[in-house]
Amino acid sequence: MAETISRWPAGRVVTLAGGVGGAKLAHGLALAGLDDRLDVVVNTADDFQLYGLHISPDLDTVMYTLAGIANPATGWGILGDTAATLGMIGRYGRSTWFWLGDRDLATHLLRTERLRAGARLTEVTAELAAALGVTARILPMCDEPVATLIETPAGRLEFQDYFVRRRQRDTVLAVRFEGIEQARITPEVERALAEASVVVVGPSNPLVSIGPILAVPGFRERLRAFHGPVVAVSPIVAGQALKGPADRMLASLGHEVSPLGVARLYQDFLDGILIDQLDAELAPAIAELGIVVKVADTIMRTNDDRRRVARAVLDLARELMGAAP
Repeated sequence: MAETISRWPAGRVVTLAGGVGGAKLAHGLALAGLDDRLDVVVNTADDFQLYGLHISPDLDTVMYTLAGIANPATGWGILGDTAATLGMIGRYGRSTWFWLGDRDLATHLLRTERLRAGARLTEVTAELAAALGVTARILPMCDEPVATLIETPAGRLEFQDYFVRRRQRDTVLAVRFEGIEQARITPEVERALAEASVVVVGPSNPLVSIGPILAVPGFRERLRAFHGPVVAVSPIVAGQALKGPADRMLASLGHEVSPLGVARLYQDFLDGILIDQLDAELAPAIAELGIVVKVADTIMRTNDDRRRVARAVLDLARELMGAAP
């Protein structure tokens, strides 16, 4: 840990995250000693309303992971949580297709209360994270409501219907972000990008986790003009997503299911990418895109794995800084 930090240049690190993969990498960066110099910009396009509550699945996954209370078996939710409230909701005859733990419900209750009182989502997230002892800054991609809609042969589905209720079984024909035109980069995200020395794109689904962040008007242009290196960790290993439907979504939407396919999606702003050793043969093709490639073991099963991957991506960023004129 000390070696990584002592050689890391001044400035903060911004990482883009959505879901379990991005949360794991953010945790790895925190474990590597960057927790108080880390800004995590998180997808909010899968936020939704349930039982009158505002649910922010990706924000909560990142927050619980950085707080050290996430359920390691699932990657989301709170370790040891119970579901007595949800069970009672079921007794009243309501559908309980979306799992909400009792302690998790406290997060949603307080978030909803603060939002209804006029607070911004960014402010509420900061308050909740601070209460849990998180020193990294967790930043929603925007404060305006944005909703991911999935076009399928069965019709248009709201994201959580596709992802949770229908268990990602539907073929994805198109992805749309409703409300994205009204979204704005928050002052907190602007500040984070201005203060950062590197931007790290986490190993999250490039279409529905990172995609909404990039779709916020002006965000992709900020990355193109960013003053330091922009690096990514591939979420695809040996032709498969380690978690979630990213591989199937890439395939049904006509993208190559590989780190090369991911690199092409980010080609306009990406300087470097960390790919798994199982995909080492793709390094020359990615390099032809003008993207520097580093090969490593990118699978994160343990906290030591998370720290190791974080160090590898920081090393890649450092190499790019050294190569800059």
